[in-house]
Amino acid sequence: MSTRTSLSTRPPEDDRRPGELSVRELLRWTWRQVTSMRTALILLLLLALAAIPGSIIPQEGVDSLKTSNWQSDHPKLTPVYERLGLFSVYDSPWFSAIYILLMLSLVGCIVPRTFHYWRGLRAKPPAAPRNLTRLPEHATYATAEAPDVVLERARTALRKRRYRLTVDGDAVSAERGYLREAGNLVFHLSVLVVLVGFALGSMFGYKGGVILLVGDQYGFSNNLTQYDDFDPGSLFHASGMEPFSFTIDDFDVDWLTTGPRAGMARGFESHLSYQETPGSPEKKYDLKVNHPLSIGNTDVFLIGHGYAPVITVKDGNGDEVYSGPTVFLPVDQSFQSIGVVKAPDAEPTQIGLEGEFYPTVAFSKQTGSYYSLLGKPLDPMVSMLVYTGDLGMDTGAPQSVYALDKARTTMLTKKNGAPYRIDLRPGQTVSLPNGLGTVSFDGLQRWNKIQISQTPGKWIALAGVVLALLGLLGSLFIRPRRVWVRARREGGGTLVEVAALDRSGGGDMAAVVDEVVAAIQNRREDES
Repeated sequence: MSTRTSLSTRPPEDDRRPGELSVRELLRWTWRQVTSMRTALILLLLLALAAIPGSIIPQEGVDSLKTSNWQSDHPKLTPVYERLGLFSVYDSPWFSAIYILLMLSLVGCIVPRTFHYWRGLRAKPPAAPRNLTRLPEHATYATAEAPDVVLERARTALRKRRYRLTVDGDAVSAERGYLREAGNLVFHLSVLVVLVGFALGSMFGYKGGVILLVGDQYGFSNNLTQYDDFDPGSLFHASGMEPFSFTIDDFDVDWLTTGPRAGMARGFESHLSYQETPGSPEKKYDLKVNHPLSIGNTDVFLIGHGYAPVITVKDGNGDEVYSGPTVFLPVDQSFQSIGVVKAPDAEPTQIGLEGEFYPTVAFSKQTGSYYSLLGKPLDPMVSMLVYTGDLGMDTGAPQSVYALDKARTTMLTKKNGAPYRIDLRPGQTVSLPNGLGTVSFDGLQRWNKIQISQTPGKWIALAGVVLALLGLLGSLFIRPRRVWVRARREGGGTLVEVAALDRSGGGDMAAVVDEVVAAIQNRREDES
């Protein structure tokens, strides 16, 4: 009977295989792995690596035109990149996953270490080891003074050096350098603050771009319809946009005239007139690279410039079907630029022009083609091919103003089969063959590429960067160290032992020991 009772009360044996975990144990193990310092470092490295494609591959939210051109030039890679989200890296699920895991890991690292640091901050310095002379740096001397007098003098000297003290029997224990661990915590916390700042900016902010003609009286008003490309955050609302407007009155370029980079732009600035709100007083501002105009929480940046030839197209009936400045996009530092002209209302057939603009034209005998010698417009020329037929503008599908749909068009050719090309300098007009009409190059204007962004969390991110620097300085230059002073009766006098230990390594503790010994002995000499 008693045997059955003992068997019935025995706990059931665990029939799990070695290494098998319950759901609770698995979750606990997973959390420990995610919140380990090693995982945080790996995720930080992965985040840096994940940002590389965003710097190399054109991003739709930054420059949609450059992205579309890249996609046209790489038709095989484009579907693969689209599936991987490489044209919008910072909005992709995999980048967000790394971002969120890193934040979780940092929180899991910081919170336990903060409690541990708080307990250590309130704890007393450790008691003196039994044999201080076994420590690497130590000193001993004999004195006729009583041990209590020596210990009191040691406490006074160490307290002046901002050590935290405790007396345990015949020894004084002192410790300093607690802010080193605080520096480490601040550094890790700052990384979390920076991530939060960037997250707020990406969720509630926006970034957009627009190309504006210099001298255009209509200028720009900050609403969604005015942007050429616009990349809002996931929680962005248009009601948060600042109601400002501005025009570009003038534009100055400082060209290099000597040296290997002669002909390139060294610096440029736009002269703006702006209003912060409708009806407010007009103000002036000189917009330069890396010197944005700040209006409320919005920043206006100058990020590029180029040329807009003024082109007029008349059809076969003599009617003007296209006229005005046409933005050409630069392809190199000499501002050789590409652009298109579309005249869908031309009769008897639609006319499309595609070609290049050369600010200072030159001809290469080796390649048999034109090129731009300088970025400064000393001898401007526009050279374009002519296409006739359906430009595809009546289908309702959106088209880029910088690209020509040539799928249903025919390129004009000469009698020998060579492409028919028109080369125009300012003031020149050429008649198209077959009575198609005329094309004129009437003048030259400048344009500016303006980027407008609102980043709500930028000051939080900046504060995080400052905190990171402070924490890093603290962890590098603050050295935690411990000092012990023991005084006990031995023979007819008092034996004093002083020892020090550097907890970070690399410190000159011999100098610390000598300093403490000298401080105790100098006090004695002063009193005597």
